[in-house]
Amino acid sequence: MNSLCNGEYFGETNQMINLEGLIITDTEYTHPYVDWHYHENAYFTFLLQGSMTEGNKKETYGCSAGTLLYHHWEDPHYNIKPDIFTRGFHIEITQNWLERFDIQKNKVEGSFNIKNPAFKLLVHQIFKETKTNTTYFELAVNQLLLHLFSQLTHEREIKDRKPLWVGQINEILHENVAETLNLTELSKTLNIHPVHLSRDFHKYFHCNLGEYLRKLKIEKSIKLLNSSSSLTDIALNCGFADQSHFIRCFKENIGITPLKYRNLLKTR
Repeated sequence: MNSLCNGEYFGETNQMINLEGLIITDTEYTHPYVDWHYHENAYFTFLLQGSMTEGNKKETYGCSAGTLLYHHWEDPHYNIKPDIFTRGFHIEITQNWLERFDIQKNKVEGSFNIKNPAFKLLVHQIFKETKTNTTYFELAVNQLLLHLFSQLTHEREIKDRKPLWVGQINEILHENVAETLNLTELSKTLNIHPVHLSRDFHKYFHCNLGEYLRKLKIEKSIKLLNSSSSLTDIALNCGFADQSHFIRCFKENIGITPLKYRNLLKTR
């Protein structure tokens, strides 16, 4: 089985950034099929454009633009890519980085698909930092990545203790992101009291219901930024009241306007 070294992926590397304990790469995937292999370090894969299929020992994922995967070090997997342009953003984490920030490596194990929009938006922010190259770049990347690990570790710890309604409401919100949702109707659907839902939502999603919905809308909008759709059309398709509301929410979550982010997606 092939073992890939630091920063090595099956494709053409558009950009590679080496920080203390981190290797960040922007890669165009060029192989239609990559046989079982593993990487020496743990890493996140964020699919910027295109699509692919990835399989590991437990499951197989159909990955489209916006998919975020975590891979533990030396965790074997394979990839299948259709005949379309596909581009991935990777954050590779060495043992030295984990030790430097006192992160226990056994807290996040295996390979899995991360669906929480808040976690994805953190990776979008890291991607933005790699393209804007500010003076505090390394500090910002480390801060964002530490926040991601903190939230991810917490989510994994409570995974088996989540009540049934948590998975149900998450599915409802993902499927109806552009719709106007009512707390009372959601409570009836889930068969729990509105006060209970409002109080405990933050415990499992790290934000209130309105904030989570806005993050889902922003996540959906970023996928559409890969298309030729206008900002007005994207705003309406994602359930924002108008373009100005969309731009304001986007900037609050990502740090720049959607137009500037669209231009960053074109930068390789």
